[in-house]
Amino acid sequence: MSSSTPPTIRETRRELWTAFWRTTKTRGSDQYVSVPQIRAVRLSPREELGQKELVVLGPSLGTSTVMWDAVARLLGDDYDILGWDLPGHGVSPAAEPDAEFSVGELADAVVGLVDSILPGTASSPAAFHYAGDSVGGATGAELALRHPDRLLTLAMFCSSARFNGAEGYAERAELVAKQGTAVRLQASAEIWFAPGFLAEHPAESSRLLHTLRDADRFGYAAVCRAIAAYDVRDRFTEITVPFLAVAGQFDSVCPFSDAQWMAEHAQQGTAVELAGVAHIAPTENPAAVAELLRKHFAGAAANAPHDPRAGVVQPGATQREVYDGGMVVRREVLGDAHVDRANAGIDEFTSEFQNMITRIAWGGIWTRPGLSRQMRSVAVLTAMIAHGHWDEFAMHVRAALRNGLTRDEIKEVILQSAIYCGVPSANTAFKVAQKTLADIDAASSEEQQ
Repeated sequence: MSSSTPPTIRETRRELWTAFWRTTKTRGSDQYVSVPQIRAVRLSPREELGQKELVVLGPSLGTSTVMWDAVARLLGDDYDILGWDLPGHGVSPAAEPDAEFSVGELADAVVGLVDSILPGTASSPAAFHYAGDSVGGATGAELALRHPDRLLTLAMFCSSARFNGAEGYAERAELVAKQGTAVRLQASAEIWFAPGFLAEHPAESSRLLHTLRDADRFGYAAVCRAIAAYDVRDRFTEITVPFLAVAGQFDSVCPFSDAQWMAEHAQQGTAVELAGVAHIAPTENPAAVAELLRKHFAGAAANAPHDPRAGVVQPGATQREVYDGGMVVRREVLGDAHVDRANAGIDEFTSEFQNMITRIAWGGIWTRPGLSRQMRSVAVLTAMIAHGHWDEFAMHVRAALRNGLTRDEIKEVILQSAIYCGVPSANTAFKVAQKTLADIDAASSEEQQ
């Protein structure tokens, strides 16, 4: 093959990466190591990753990255794309007979895999878009909960916060471990594909069913046990990244009501139902899936503030560039209305002070890449409580909400400060925060009337 000829999807499958994620568990009086072993393949045409935004794609139980091939071809010119396989599926190694891991541990393994391919730095690891189908989507939910700073966006296809009939997956695990994955061929064909798809698309459906037949029985069983234990319904409101939930019209496992529930409970959620699709949307309608993902990625980029860990002030910047960069961040954190009021009050006596604050505090510190804006808000709230600066504290309660902290997280900051800053200070902080939040709610109610 000529070096100038882009590799095809089949050719890129020769490039594999492996992640080994070890977790220590207890069995009786002994400790043993559970190792979900996963491998990834490059699905985009470029030989070197890092030139485009990264998209990571996760598979459904019994399938492999081949379910995403057509979608990857449609997106590959604009994104770097990696697909990963479940343990014992596709290119990933077979599992031990007694392998045990959780969906959350699969999410950890995905992060380890990405880090082994695109190491980044300790303060700025590689961030990526994530999309997954079924258990691959569930892995995405755990990614958003366990590693929220790593995700640019999340899309869950034909998935749920808790799978219908989850208890039956433990029984399925035992059956497949004994009889092999072939025992699931007929049932999977009925669940995976919408009416008529098998007859109209024999090549695509046969390819996936062969992947199921060839899957390692112990790996399949281990994933079933992970699905049986998976339930993130009580934590779904903690998902802050731009979120898309897509359900198939004929999906009997994860109906549209599940997608609607997730979209309503995520902080930035949208739900879509795809007509003519059952449980394997990326294979059944790759064009629609690719278009949904393209709009999802682009919409998140258009609406997102600056990367909360990327400084807008670059090394060697002039004082004017530092000031301008600081003003951008100041407006994003405090809001235009507050900054406009502050600027309107500037006179000859205060102008140098206001210039210094914008350059040094906002342009020199808040733009640094070492901490997320949420972490900076935690530090500032604590400092305001410690020193009793209550007007500034109220201002930064509002700023913390804009930076992505929840009200419960602000409450926890105040509770923590009671131990280290004193109960009287925390008592005042609760009163100020309570009034500030009430003012926010009242203003929001007036805007809706």
